[in-house]
Amino acid sequence: MLSRTADNLYWLARYVERAEYLARILDTTLRLTALPLAYVGESNEWESAVATAGCANAFFAAYPEANEETVTEFLAFSAANPSSIRNCIETARINARSVRTALTIEMWDSINSAWLELRKWGNGPPSREEFARFLRWVMGSSLNFDGSAYRTMLRNDAYWFSRLGVYIERADNTARILDVKYHLLLPAQERVGGPLDYFQWAAILRSVSALTAYHWVYRESLKPWLIADLLILKDQMPRSLASCYDNLVRFLDSIGHAYGRQGPAQRHARTMRARLEHSRMPEIFQHGLHEFVTEFITDNNRLDAAVTKQYLT
Repeated sequence: MLSRTADNLYWLARYVERAEYLARILDTTLRLTALPLAYVGESNEWESAVATAGCANAFFAAYPEANEETVTEFLAFSAANPSSIRNCIETARINARSVRTALTIEMWDSINSAWLELRKWGNGPPSREEFARFLRWVMGSSLNFDGSAYRTMLRNDAYWFSRLGVYIERADNTARILDVKYHLLLPAQERVGGPLDYFQWAAILRSVSALTAYHWVYRESLKPWLIADLLILKDQMPRSLASCYDNLVRFLDSIGHAYGRQGPAQRHARTMRARLEHSRMPEIFQHGLHEFVTEFITDNNRLDAAVTKQYLT
């Protein structure tokens, strides 16, 4: 496969996954801000949404304050934000059009229909209720595209590069959600385990479709260390870091086998998977969850760089 084609497939998948992630962040934030003041207090959900999206510097360069109007505009519809939902869907469609012959009919119809529907939303819905409906549509469009890829693509290098994009993006997103919850979302005067802490964790689990899974696995009330265990170490959880790296190793090995050569990307992915397999939550908390997640995000970016250098340039 041409490196340009592999690159388009890789980034097509990443941008679709990122659009869904941003929609989940905004949906979670809307849920938190809808809580009664007795629960919410002086929390800073909109600022945390920007931090979770990883674009705080760009946001505060454009806006003086993080509030519902500025954050929803920047993360959902801003043309100036390369990673806004609008730009993610439009860029995904550009990548899809560049490799139209490598996609199935269902995949093309899915991303092209999402792009056409996006244009109908204009500069944003007029009300909070309509905006919530828009976010559900974004999440549904991403699931539709992902499902069409999973159910219709031939299992060859085109499929494998597409899945690499999904799982590198998903691992980064899950890690950022965990990190922001621990360091920005809970106000300093609130106690861990208090009402606000509980509702924030519930909203965070909903944002990664993990609330029901949590109760199935642990059968306990929400506890931060168990939530971290679910989202970091449980490979049964599709959005966990362990699950993402199980898949990354598998698809990189498939590519290496098909091309007859292993390389730095395969070795780096195996090293990260082994680190997750041998990690335990007491050691992670003792070392510091923030430090663990920060190191993971850095290493995940190194894998992206290794994949790019080895296959996409």
